[in-house]
Amino acid sequence: QVQLVESGGGLVQPGGSLRLSCAASGRTFSSYAMGWFRQAPGKEREFVAHISLSGSRTYVADSVKGRFTISRDNAKNTVYLQMNSLKPEDTAVYYCAGRRYYSDPEMRVEKYDYWGQGTQVTVSS
Repeated sequence: QVQLVESGGGLVQPGGSLRLSCAASGRTFSSYAMGWFRQAPGKEREFVAHISLSGSRTYVADSVKGRFTISRDNAKNTVYLQMNSLKPEDTAVYYCAGRRYYSDPEMRVEKYDYWGQGTQVTVSS
């Protein structure tokens, strides 16, 4: 199985920025479409962004469009989530996830095969 490890979370003021990273190991990273999800306390895990195997196509949830950008560097086995103009409602644990051989956008949690441990993002004054 692919191992995914998120990093880059922390405390940031509203309007600030963070870049999350997800490092993958164990399999051929370029064979996996990747997604970012987030989960706030008492809430269901929700889709944030998706990126195709090559990184040529991305899809971002309406709630973060214009603020978040997903990207990947297959040479480094890493996927990123650049988060700008952060809002308090963005506060959550952020998870990266992988889907092998699939490049079409997928928002459903149950359709992802591998998950990282999550990294906490807190947006507060």
